[in-house]
Amino acid sequence: MSQANKPYAEACDENKVPILDQLQRLFSETGSVLEIGSGTGQHGVFFAAAMPDLTWQTSDREENLEGIRAWLSEAALDNLLSPLALDVTSVWPKTRYDAVFSANTTHIMSWPAVISLFQGVGRVLQADGRFVLYGPFNYQGAFTSESNSRFDEWLKSRDPFSGIRDFDDLNALAEDQGLIFEEDIEMPVNNRILVWRKRVEPVR
Repeated sequence: MSQANKPYAEACDENKVPILDQLQRLFSETGSVLEIGSGTGQHGVFFAAAMPDLTWQTSDREENLEGIRAWLSEAALDNLLSPLALDVTSVWPKTRYDAVFSANTTHIMSWPAVISLFQGVGRVLQADGRFVLYGPFNYQGAFTSESNSRFDEWLKSRDPFSGIRDFDDLNALAEDQGLIFEEDIEMPVNNRILVWRKRVEPVR
């Protein structure tokens, strides 16, 4: 894939600045970040360029890696690593990371895949590390906006196993992995950032 033909997602350009504003605070003392579902690679390039002191590891399913590599090749950032092939329902990296970030993923996954996502995060996240999840979420079974309700209908028409997930369900998965809920941040266009921190096990 040529750099001129690299994939482009308009949503990444629209949300990257408000997300970065939060990540700079949340990752201020972070050394390494695993991004799950890097998509086009646009977020990885933008965030790694703005936070040169951390190492950003992109990842996605095999079929998306060529496009990510095109973005990374053009950016040529020392702290932005070549993408890992990562299907959340399959083999995860053995490396441990100080933080994990994922944007707009849980609503396009099946529920079993969402469970696998949280299980994998629980394994690769260092103690006291943060898992930062961006996207639209429901609360107590209710949509936060009419546009999110329409979006959910569209998602299910495309894939009946997908859909906007409920915070309580996600938090239950997080708790099963020793992740403690820390923050719920309101974002533009009816999106949120959810933040969990990996429990530090007491020394015995």
